[in-house]
Amino acid sequence: MKVSIRRRALITNGALTALLLGGAGLAYAQLGTGQAAGETTVRTVTAARGSVTASVSASGAVESSRSRALSFGTSGTVERIHVKAGDKVAKGDLLAELDDSAAQETLSAARADYQSALDDGTGTARLYAAYVKARNAYREARRAVAATVLKAPFDGTVTAVNGSVGGTATGSGSGTGSSTGSGSSTGSSTGSSTGSGSGGQGAAGGSASTSGTGGFVELADTTRLRLVGTFTESDVGKLEQGQQATITFDALPGVTATGRVTQIEPVATTSDNVVRYPVTVTFTQVPGQVRLGQTATVEVVVGRAENVVTVPSTAVSTSGGRTTVTVLKDGRQTTTPVEVGVRGTALTEIRSGVSEGDRIVPPSTTGGATGTTGNGGDRRQLGGGGFPGGGMPGGGGMPGGGR
Repeated sequence: MKVSIRRRALITNGALTALLLGGAGLAYAQLGTGQAAGETTVRTVTAARGSVTASVSASGAVESSRSRALSFGTSGTVERIHVKAGDKVAKGDLLAELDDSAAQETLSAARADYQSALDDGTGTARLYAAYVKARNAYREARRAVAATVLKAPFDGTVTAVNGSVGGTATGSGSGTGSSTGSGSSTGSSTGSSTGSGSGGQGAAGGSASTSGTGGFVELADTTRLRLVGTFTESDVGKLEQGQQATITFDALPGVTATGRVTQIEPVATTSDNVVRYPVTVTFTQVPGQVRLGQTATVEVVVGRAENVVTVPSTAVSTSGGRTTVTVLKDGRQTTTPVEVGVRGTALTEIRSGVSEGDRIVPPSTTGGATGTTGNGGDRRQLGGGGFPGGGMPGGGGMPGGGR
């Protein structure tokens, strides 16, 4: 009886062993076939004739190339405001006025003294000195009256009014109401961003006094727009003044403006260890939908080649000053040195080393490598066995094998 049971166990173990070895062999054969097929199939692209465009780009905010933060030439109480944010004004338009009562009284007295000095004549040194003093006082009084009014120095749009009637305005001390010393220079470089912040504070502050660089009224010429983008040090070397640019807008899909490079700053800024240079692009054509402060991207074409041999840029490798591509010919892959011309994002011009129609092998994709590794992993798993006790029958997992 015991012999019969043992014989049945041996027969069962033998059958299982045969099935296991057969299945493992079949799986291994299938995996091997897939690997061989992967090794003989090479993905290629064909060198073709076409056009290549190289460009560099940067982002920035739209600002006016002609803006000004305007302040009164003297301090005083705001009596009238003739404009609000968004109003369009012409050169010479009256924007705001201070209470000029005291200034007018001083002017009247100075005018009388000046007229008296004129009547006395300048025949002697004493009379001439009195005349000069009266004349100068009269001129100063006239300037003081003029400083109580704010006028537009050019045609433009009011972007902010930082104050209200009854509030106190602190003058710039320049003696004129239309400009403040360095207003033009400061306004053109930072006026747009500063103006937006100051405008908001002015509206919230109501009758708070105005001073500093914000100005009482901020004015911008919206027909003269520009964008200042920061280009990397490798890209800025490809730029020149006068180059044409294309400008697109994040908030305006499909809207495009044109411009040209008008200024390349000689001093760089560094952020996160990246060196960048500010470059000014002035609009040559402004779509009606564009507004100050909108985020935009400027693209400058720095190279173009027509009717040339091209290959995908990803297929071109450069190492140690040597540029190569991999060419497939007669089933063999050969690393071939090439001379490149214009390098675009998608395509690169090949001047020598590759001919139209050549089959180029691009870099291997991550997916292919992962697949090969996966097959190898499967083979290792099969070799290691999937049954308890080492995977071989009789290893202690079947009846009668543990005696």
